[in-house]
Order: sequence, then C-alpha cells, then structure tokens
Amino acid sequence: MKIKKQIDINNIPNHIAIIMDGNGRWANTNGLPRMAGHREGVKTVKNITQLCGELGIKELTLYTFSSENWERPKTEVSALMTLFIQSLRREINDLMKNNVKLTTIGSTDNLPKSVETELIKGVEKTNNNSGLNLNLAFNYGSRQEIIRATKNIGRKLLNDQLTIEQIDEQQFSKHLYTQNMADPDLLIRTGGEFRISNFMLWQIAYTELYITNTFWPDFSKVDLINAISDYQSRERRFGLTSEQIKENND
Repeated sequence: MKIKKQIDINNIPNHIAIIMDGNGRWANTNGLPRMAGHREGVKTVKNITQLCGELGIKELTLYTFSSENWERPKTEVSALMTLFIQSLRREINDLMKNNVKLTTIGSTDNLPKSVETELIKGVEKTNNNSGLNLNLAFNYGSRQEIIRATKNIGRKLLNDQLTIEQIDEQQFSKHLYTQNMADPDLLIRTGGEFRISNFMLWQIAYTELYITNTFWPDFSKVDLINAISDYQSRERRFGLTSEQIKENND
C-alpha cells in the first residue's frame, strides 16, 4: 500500500486509542438520520482495525460507548445496542481470520444481557489470537474507573492485603481496567472537539494527542497514516529535556 511509505514502519506506536466522534454530525451534514452515521462509523472501525493489524500495531482501543451515553434518547441507545450486537456477530469471523484478539474495558453494570453475552462470546472466541488487540471501551468512564480502583485498593488496605507504602503509580495501575495493557502512545480524536470526554484520564498522562476535524465515518486509512506521521514528527520527552533524550540515545 503506497500510503504506508509516508511513515517510518520502525517507529509505529504500540498502542493507539481513538475517540470516535462525529457520527451524528456526519449524518446531519448528509441529511440522514443519526443512526445512519453510526452504521457508517462501523465500516470505518473495520477499515482502521484492518490497517492497524497490517502495520503491526499491538493495541487499538476504541471509545465505543461511554458511561455518559446512557443519557441519550432511549430510542437511540436501544438502536446502538442492537447495532453493536449485529456488528460483532457479523465481524467475529473476520477477527478470527485476521488473528485479532478482542478485549473490553468498562463496567458491566446497566448493560443489556444480550450485549454482555455477545461481548463475552467475542472475547472468549478470540482469546488465543496473537495479533492486534482490539480493545472496546464499552460502558466506560475514566472517573468511574479511578473511583473503582480506589475502592478496591481501600478494601485491600482494610484486609491487610496492602500497606500504604506499597501504593504507587504501578500499584494503582494494576487496579484499573487496563491493568494488562500499555498506556496509549497516540490518542486520536475525530470530529474536531478539543476535549478528552472522560476517556483514559490516568492512562494518557504522556500520550501524544492528535485532533482532526474529520468526522469518524469519513476517517480513512490515509487519515490514520497522517496521524501516525504527525506522531512520528514529535519528540517524546516524558518530562526530560531534549538534551537528555539525545544523551540517552547516544
């Protein structure tokens, strides 16, 4: 694929997270009902997942349904749940064929049983796949995740399973939904909004941010390559100076 020549294949981010925004606005712009935008967005998920696998990206986390999305009109929420089930059933064979492992982060509270069952089936079926880890943030909210982790650590303190001195960043991370994942290297937000929307607040402390005005249904493989190219043009210092980075690399 010619577009791959635009990037350094030896400097690919290991973990990309995406806030898939703009489905509804895409539909409005095209004079279509909102659900048409969500259905078109599913096609983009398939294309971007495919390219991530081809590039050798290890983890792709997609903000699929937030804990705040329950506040949307009930008809839209119901339609989204149905679309999710249909999409997962339709794509599971392709995930298997492409060696993609499916995982999820988020609370199972409030989830319709049919959705929870489909998620469990997908995770179990792809569990032994060793390629791209496609991680769906479903019924996910980062503040809720942090509170949950704090409560779990508190219980361990009360039960003498932990001491105050043992609590550090590494220990706290072990109690998050993402305990078995590396932090994202690159966070992409489509749709042009400049906010994080309660997504992976702990995990993106040193993540590179890339904002594009492109609505998610229009986000193409070329757009992903452009985001990676922009990522590769940056110097990731993690609090150090440029001089220190240079010395460490020499």
